[in-house]
Amino acid sequence: MKRAGLIAAAFIAGIILLANTGHIIGLAISAAILYFAFKGFMKTDSTGKKIIWAIAGLIALSASLSNFPAIIGLAALYAFIKIVKSLKGKQQERENRSDDPFVNFERQWSEINKSK
Repeated sequence: MKRAGLIAAAFIAGIILLANTGHIIGLAISAAILYFAFKGFMKTDSTGKKIIWAIAGLIALSASLSNFPAIIGLAALYAFIKIVKSLKGKQQERENRSDDPFVNFERQWSEINKSK
């Protein structure tokens, strides 16, 4: 039952991630423009160029702020990754269990030897 809940949560996180993909791309582009505008502003000594770089930076900053739903998309991406890792860990745990008595004996024997 817990596995079904995790799969449903992963599905919902995936849908939220897909819905906000455009905002994430827009945020990445506007953040890159803002970065280069800041670098250009810091490099130049001319007042006119500083004004142009500042205007470009303010435009990029406003574009970044308008892509606020990208934060929700990034949170959904993080949740999706954590859920998938959790599901994979449980899958590997299930695969490691075996009904073979010799495998179980070897595992228990190694656990006993570790505790000594």
